Amino acid sequence: MQSQSAISTILKNHSTDPLLTPPEAAAYIGVTENTLSVWRCVGRYNISFIKVGRLVKYRKSALDAFLVSRTYGGEM
Repeated sequence: MQSQSAISTILKNHSTDPLLTPPEAAAYIGVTENTLSVWRCVGRYNISFIKVGRLVKYRKSALDAFLVSRTYGGEM
């Protein structure tokens, strides 16, 4: 069983780093849900995701990191 502080940490992180469904994640990075699914299955871009059973979620921070890693030229 998790301690109260561990649960508080999980809830705090969830509010600051939301979990997105595959359709939400795909829309956020500008690809189709099918493309995101293929990337996940073949490990194309190594975007981390959470999977419990058949449920898949993406942390917004993982998607932001992916977008930064795919940015070329200019300054960030």
